[in-house]
Amino acid sequence: MLKDRAELDVTTQSVEAVAAFDQALQALLEYRLEASAHSKRALEVDPDFVMGLVFRGLMLMQLGTNQVHGKVAQTLDAAKQRSRGCTNRERAHITALEHWMHGRTKSACDTWEQILVESPGDLLALRLHHFTSFWRGERVGLRDVPAMVVGRLGSQAWGYGFAVGMLAFGFEESGDYGRAEEWGRAAVDANPNDLWAIHATAHVLEMQNRVLEGTQWLDQPVGSWADRNPFKDHLWWHTALFWLEQGQLEQVLTLYDAEIQADQSGFYLDVQNAASLLMRLELVECDVGSRWEHLADLAESRLDDHHLPFTDCHFMMALAGARRLDAAERHLKSLEEFASHDEVDAARVIGSVGLAITRALYAYARDDHEQVVSLLSTVRRNMAPLGGSHAQQDIFSQLLLDSAIRANQVSVANALLAERTTLRPSQVFTDAKFAERIAGG
Repeated sequence: MLKDRAELDVTTQSVEAVAAFDQALQALLEYRLEASAHSKRALEVDPDFVMGLVFRGLMLMQLGTNQVHGKVAQTLDAAKQRSRGCTNRERAHITALEHWMHGRTKSACDTWEQILVESPGDLLALRLHHFTSFWRGERVGLRDVPAMVVGRLGSQAWGYGFAVGMLAFGFEESGDYGRAEEWGRAAVDANPNDLWAIHATAHVLEMQNRVLEGTQWLDQPVGSWADRNPFKDHLWWHTALFWLEQGQLEQVLTLYDAEIQADQSGFYLDVQNAASLLMRLELVECDVGSRWEHLADLAESRLDDHHLPFTDCHFMMALAGARRLDAAERHLKSLEEFASHDEVDAARVIGSVGLAITRALYAYARDDHEQVVSLLSTVRRNMAPLGGSHAQQDIFSQLLLDSAIRANQVSVANALLAERTTLRPSQVFTDAKFAERIAGG
């Protein structure tokens, strides 16, 4: 038995396997493309390395699609077969992976949290708890679990800065923008390669409508972060939002085409970024041309792939944007069937929140704006379980306001706009456009 970089026991006799695992974890935390290569190397030098197998399974799960479940199941079985003699922590990681694969995301998070109670230096457990809590809409857990880790790790401990970046994001999603910005900037100062800390600080600037500062904070030449995984495109999405709120629509379209549009893989975050941005552009009366068509093609290929409820809503958004009504109806029927599977956490979220949103998007595609207002009004204050951030979920608030205007529900539209501009006082381009439309009748 050896120790990894965080001084945690790992069951292997291969120093090289541990070194590769450490490199894989560092790459994962910095969103680098080579995380998988390091993970593969760890298993090449020790095929029985349980944490290497766990890491491979978790990397597959983070792809956000049920299409990987066959490979995950094989990896999980291999880890179980080799678990005799492993530490309790390693066995707990196997348990968490199994929960996650079967859609028991709360149980997975509970398991990772228990690992951290015993081993606060386990940054893999923290990263996975944070990632999964985010897509579960567990905003308190996003803050409190990193706080538990930061409060116990010394500032010189390996991984401390990454934990600080996660705490910053937890503060931001809890509305504590002062501490979020303080901790986020501190994490970036300590490690400029920490994209999550950069992202956390960008969220503060977004939520406070500090659009010029946001543009400066994310100012990078196109092509930057080329060695990072697709999360980098989400940072470009944030950059696009800052440009949009300055009315620089051509700049947004150029950035969309260069960095944001989804590639043929249909990676879930790419689809979310692209669909949300195109919809935001259309809501400020910007012609996006034929850009919906590629996204709708990707969505049509994944109508039954129900892994993240937030992604399902964006698949429907892409179909709505392209006015693919037949495919949208098929997607809706698939979601209705999926919602009956109570044993899967995501299915319950689809039933409680997701169906209302996807039905509203289907109604939006049919120009039934009274129905959109009716459906979104029922869930608009209860969207947290859908997952995603406040900034990401704002698209649904914008759609509700847009439909209220289109349905000539002037009092509703005025009330919704007043709520928006009171909560985020610096009126920016999008809200100004809504105000113009309301005033123009």
